[in-house]
Amino acid sequence: MLKVDRNEIAKRWAVVMTIQEMKQRKKELGYTNEMVSELSGVPLGTVQKVFAGVTTCPRYDTLAALERLFVEKKEEGVSYYSDWMKGGKVSQYSDRIGEEAAPYQIKKQGEYTLNDYYAMPDEHRVELIDGVIYDMGAPTSIHQAIILELVSRLREYIREKNGICMPFIAPVDVQLDCDDKTMVQPDVLVVCDRDKVIKRCVYGAPDFVIEILSPSTRKKDMFIKLTKYKEAGVREYWLVDPDKKNVLVYNLEEESYPKIYGFDSKVPVAVFDGECEVDFSEIYEYVSFLY
Repeated sequence: MLKVDRNEIAKRWAVVMTIQEMKQRKKELGYTNEMVSELSGVPLGTVQKVFAGVTTCPRYDTLAALERLFVEKKEEGVSYYSDWMKGGKVSQYSDRIGEEAAPYQIKKQGEYTLNDYYAMPDEHRVELIDGVIYDMGAPTSIHQAIILELVSRLREYIREKNGICMPFIAPVDVQLDCDDKTMVQPDVLVVCDRDKVIKRCVYGAPDFVIEILSPSTRKKDMFIKLTKYKEAGVREYWLVDPDKKNVLVYNLEEESYPKIYGFDSKVPVAVFDGECEVDFSEIYEYVSFLY
């Protein structure tokens, strides 16, 4: 006969928010699973299972911790975002990064290395930046469609010119600083020095990087990665914003303000001396049904 834990039932009634309401609040705040884990103290693996629907009946302690985050700790969320933008350590909330932490030593954010990065399960995509592990959510359909359109145009131009540059799309590891503290996975990248392309990864800075912005990656891409790419020697950096329908173009070889192009523009590629232009009106026409 099935035993009923009355205390557990009473506890669950004490949790006001449903999982669906938590999902909606998470979306409104633009939190990634990693952010939720850091702020609530719930292991990342558990957070992923709860919001993916894998765990249909989470423990009360898990539900209560998540509810406290979404209902009572909004101010902490703002502080967390501020630290995130500045590239500061966020371990003040939790030192755990997931249930799968068993294969590697649990450390504070800022202390992780490539050994920890490679110990992550294959299905769990993360980036390592200055010893901090950032969770990467699954890309949307419009995100992927834009990536494929961009890389196809770049590849076509390079082939027409018999060029030696090589375009790549995520997920491909880029050991940006050639150290053991940073490994990123840009959405689109072009490498013109083939000596940097090794079997394991791209070792060193690409010439050209494109990131497709999303609510969960916007601040990381616009602030943390911009600084990292510039310092590492990336020559050109594009930020494509599907929501605002614009492209922010940084020529990192020049001390100048970024240029902004709409989705009705042809955007020149500086690393190819402007001879290659990406027609975003064509890309938008291709993906417009998704809006």
